[in-house]
Amino acid sequence: MRIRIDLFGALRDVDAKGYVELEVPRGSSVGALREHLRAHVRQHAPSIGDNLIRGSAFADAHEILHDHRVIPEDGELALLPPVSGG
Repeated sequence: MRIRIDLFGALRDVDAKGYVELEVPRGSSVGALREHLRAHVRQHAPSIGDNLIRGSAFADAHEILHDHRVIPEDGELALLPPVSGG
């Protein structure tokens, strides 16, 4: 299944479009998608470190999705980088 991942913050440097599309098997977990994305980023945007991908949260339109969750059927997710501030 084709997954669109909208990118925010420093993650936008992965692709000028502001999103990436990846193919993963139907029924894949968010954790498996994270590994596919890490491989994609290593190849296409090596300046983005693994720690940023590891520390970011996947979300659909309603909630944060932990790595054990199955990717939603609509295939549209956001990847939210860690933030800090005051």
